[in-house]
Amino acid sequence: MTSKRQKTETGLSNGTELSTQAAQSMLDFINYAWTPFHAVEEASKRLVAAGFQKLSERQAWSLQPGGRYFFTRNMSTIVAFAVGAQYKPGNGFHMLGAHTDSPCLKLKPRSKSTRAGYDMVNVEPYGGGLWHTWFDRDLSLAGRVLVRSGEQLVQKLVKCEMPLMHIPMLAIHLHPELREKGFNPNKQTHLGPILAVAAKHSLDKHKKEGSSDSKPDSKAEEKEKEEDRHHKALLQLLSTQLGCSPDAIVDFELHLCDVQPSTLGGIEDEFVFSGRLDNLAMSFCSLQALLDAHGTPASLADASTVKAVALFDHEEVGSSSAQGAGGPVMRDTITRVASVLGEGSEGAVVRALQSSFLVSADMAHAVHPNYADKHDGQHQPKFGQGIVIKHNVNQRYATNSVSSTLFREVARRHGIPTQDFAVRSDMACGSTIGPILASGLGCRTVDVGLAQLAMHSIREMSSSSDVGLAIAHFTAFFREFERLDASIDIDGLAPPVLQGTLEDTPCNHVH
Repeated sequence: MTSKRQKTETGLSNGTELSTQAAQSMLDFINYAWTPFHAVEEASKRLVAAGFQKLSERQAWSLQPGGRYFFTRNMSTIVAFAVGAQYKPGNGFHMLGAHTDSPCLKLKPRSKSTRAGYDMVNVEPYGGGLWHTWFDRDLSLAGRVLVRSGEQLVQKLVKCEMPLMHIPMLAIHLHPELREKGFNPNKQTHLGPILAVAAKHSLDKHKKEGSSDSKPDSKAEEKEKEEDRHHKALLQLLSTQLGCSPDAIVDFELHLCDVQPSTLGGIEDEFVFSGRLDNLAMSFCSLQALLDAHGTPASLADASTVKAVALFDHEEVGSSSAQGAGGPVMRDTITRVASVLGEGSEGAVVRALQSSFLVSADMAHAVHPNYADKHDGQHQPKFGQGIVIKHNVNQRYATNSVSSTLFREVARRHGIPTQDFAVRSDMACGSTIGPILASGLGCRTVDVGLAQLAMHSIREMSSSSDVGLAIAHFTAFFREFERLDASIDIDGLAPPVLQGTLEDTPCNHVH
């Protein structure tokens, strides 16, 4: 067998170079984006670099056909849109939607805990993670910190890249029933990360106090006791990272993160090994497609619709928040854009919604070689075969025959493969932002995603070649969907011609 390295050294091409470039670019994004805050920050930087103008939801918007804009909400959700230069009131939005959050452990408001001589961190599970995969991993912290600066409160992002904590497994010798019953950790008592040895930090504290000539301040000690919600060592670490004093830290939202970088793997670099593929992979592909399709104003010269990407927070916990897909983010966006550009045109917002099309992009379940029976035999998504179109007749996905056909047709015209997924009829089906946005906006929607294994594990797996296929598919959607959409009209079709009268039509009801 000739390895990838040997082929590179001999000048032979294995046909994966472009695919691995796209995948590596995605990994660069994921390796920075440990939290939704960092994902939105990185997306904002890329949009600004491409010439997009940042808007504030608190201020009036001045928009122009041919303009490119974005805004953030809570610094964990971001919406970017490019207005076609030929836009007319009531024209639709062609949208890609994904989400920035992933299952993780988050610090509780009072995170300080000491058990059995260890300084622990009190955490709460976020979303439906495979929590047993968080054991025996090198963990650190990232998130948002509010810092007091004079009379101002400043938001700062922090990312501690060194290993700080561990959640150790219990040795098999002390847990013999593990062999028979399996591992089912209690989320309150077993998921506590070890931060430090308590005795050492207590000794260090006494040494510092003994070396001081100043008298103890009883009021300060009382205040410290009342406000001692977090380990001093943790606050000191954060202050060092942020360049402020520990006293300046007012509050924070911190996530535990695996410090192992995302990487390509496999003999031919055909795999992606990473955390947070669900759903930063789709967030990256959506953003990159918008930049590839409309990275310059000239690309909008012939466009007559609005091209948009929305990356939402809180999908993993139901999307019901101000910045989630269940909130008013997308309707607010469409309403404001259609109103500003509508110039008082009758029904501009409703017409825009009914002319719109949403691609809900969230990762899909690849067939698992060790558990192939968990999939329907005719719907087994595989690596390297393109985007998966998700179907569910009970509306766990918003796909229907029209939306799937239109999305698949975009791919067909460019020779891009697609796949289909439907859950086994004897299993429950997951869901995502597609049905939430479809019902909230009333627009046509298709649910899609790239195939992956180990969804919601701390370390997931997907295909490197699929990344390039997804970007190409999404880019073609932005560039060409206008013309394709004009070729089909569902509710505007003329009514069928009936022979005879209504009385002549036989009734097939059972009376």
